Amino acid sequence: MEKTIMAIGGHIGDAELTCGGVLATYALKGYKIITVALTGGERGNPPHLTVEEYRKQKEEEAGRFAKYLGGEAVVFPYVDGELPDNEEVRFALCDLIRKWRPEAIMTHWKCSMHKDHELTHKIVKDAQFYAGLSGIVRQESAYYAKGPYYAQNWEDATDFKPYIYVKVTPEGFELWQKAMKEHWFAVNSPSFHYMEYYSHLMKCNGCLARCEYAEAFMINEEEKKLVVEAF
Repeated sequence: MEKTIMAIGGHIGDAELTCGGVLATYALKGYKIITVALTGGERGNPPHLTVEEYRKQKEEEAGRFAKYLGGEAVVFPYVDGELPDNEEVRFALCDLIRKWRPEAIMTHWKCSMHKDHELTHKIVKDAQFYAGLSGIVRQESAYYAKGPYYAQNWEDATDFKPYIYVKVTPEGFELWQKAMKEHWFAVNSPSFHYMEYYSHLMKCNGCLARCEYAEAFMINEEEKKLVVEAF
């Protein structure tokens, strides 16, 4: 079975920005990349588009980004800023995890300036747990995915301390830059220079990881274990 990585964001573009270099690198290694957005992120609409028009555009942008990586984009039907905190969304994500059986899942850190990001963090953890329980009977059989790995994000910076650095190859970096330019806000946002920030962040993390480019992730506190068998 083809190996898969799943990256889950609160909005279209979140996962693509924060762990897109790793996604592109692993796409070039033959992995299937699945990006999941729990809302459209449509309320950051530019002046020339209505919220509804921008939602449609962002869904198309998600699809084009995924196509660059040879993957698939999934967008949940929820409205930006109104992500529900219920079991329906958790089981819908559980079903996706069971369907695609990813080697790893990536998502938001728990502390964020955006409510959708913080809630996405909780939803992903619960969905991962549900997906791994054989006692929860769904269409697909139980599967426990590694992670979640919490991506570095300027909006999710409080208490974020990089713990894992994942190498991004120069080819992966170049592919990410091409794919990311499909997202209007990443290139044209008047409020934040997304492309510049995340491009330079990959370079800075690469310096810390002793390579050209890298992306940084956190993990759950209880998983921070280093086993030393001998000196």
